[in-house]
Order: sequence, then structure tokens, then C-alpha cells
Amino acid sequence: MSNNESFSIPIIFQDEQFIAVEKPVDLPVHKNDFMPHDAPYLTKLLGEITQRWIYNVHRLDSKTSGVIVLAFSSEIAKELTLQFERKEVQKTYFAIVQGNPGEGKFESKVLVKKKSKFKKPAVTNFKTLQTVQTGISYKEKENVLLSLVEIQPETGRWHQIRQHFAQNHFDILGDTHHGDFTLNKIITEKTGVKRLFLHAGQLKIKHPVLGKELSFTSDLPEEFQQVLQHYQA
Repeated sequence: MSNNESFSIPIIFQDEQFIAVEKPVDLPVHKNDFMPHDAPYLTKLLGEITQRWIYNVHRLDSKTSGVIVLAFSSEIAKELTLQFERKEVQKTYFAIVQGNPGEGKFESKVLVKKKSKFKKPAVTNFKTLQTVQTGISYKEKENVLLSLVEIQPETGRWHQIRQHFAQNHFDILGDTHHGDFTLNKIITEKTGVKRLFLHAGQLKIKHPVLGKELSFTSDLPEEFQQVLQHYQA
């Protein structure tokens, strides 16, 4: 039995050079050593759908959903990857976080990878769009707030957004690596929703051949609304 049936991958844009899709939550972008040999991953599924070779351009954690672009040739992949490296791509994410971070930017260094002690500079801009009171209290916390936040990272480090918000005590909901495990558990019990509340909502890039500006968007996942509405008066 194939594992692939459970993932629907909406295509936002496709031409001869590259493809932009909405990556489902919990689907890795490419194969890694920890996966069973028949496990689904994005490049494999897209290869099956398009019948073409798929080349990675940028990263999105398997637990993060939303817009991702992939190329149909190594030349186009290189061209697009350079746009990311030169910081010419505008990325907009949405997250539900603990507390109310307001508006501003985080500029502290973040770890470069799992189990590493090495840190590199990173910049994450953010703006709070909506805040709800949960009435949840535990440990020393009372009536925990949850906020929907719009985020624009200027750099693209490993788990950068998750690290930055956790460092500043605005943990991203559902983050099992850097986040607040107690709150994650309580929210799942109360709402029935379990996921990382981080979504790549928009990507603005230049077409690698035509040079024109393109903007790809992916709507906020239903689970985000489900949790926020659960706590709206």
C-alpha cells in the first residue's frame, strides 16, 4: 500500500522551469536517513505528479506548511537558490505564539543545526495581528495569551523563527523541539488540534528566465482558525 494517498499537494504555479506548491504539514521536503525506505517526501511525490526530475531550491521544515518552490533543472535550481542567498526573496510566515510579542525584530544569534553549539547571526521581523485570551493557567503562568503573528525573516537559518520566538519566551504553539511542551499538550487536549503552528504564507521571487516579479500565496491553514476561534469571546 502506498503512503502517498494521504497528502494532497496543491500546485500554485507551474511552467517549464519551476513549480510552486503548498507543502502539507508533516511532509519532509526530501529524503533523509531516518525515514523508512518507502516514506513519502515532497520531491518524490512531485516527481510522480509531474513526471519530471525535481530539484530543491530552499528549505521548509517537515512540520511547517505552506509555499515552497522547486525547479525542474539544476540550472534553474541554482538561479533560484542564488536569489535566496542574496536575500532577494521576500518570505512571509504566519505563526501562533504564546504571549503578545507586539511588533519588532529579533536579532540574536541562533544555532546553525541540531545538537550544535555554533551560532550565527539571524534577523526576524514580526508583527502581531491578533491576540486571544485562553484562560489557561499552569505553573507560574496565568491566563496565557495566544497571538497570530506575521513574520518576515531576513536570513534563513535552521529553525530560525522557532529559535528566535522561543529565546524571547513567545514559543510557537506546537513546537516540540524549542517550545512550551505543557501548553502544547493543553491546547491539543482542549481543541483536538496537534501541529506546529508555523505556515509559509507568501513568497515573492523573480522569474528565473523572464525576470518578472512573482508572488505566491497559501491561505492560513484551518487549524489556525480553529484554535483562535476556540478562544474568541
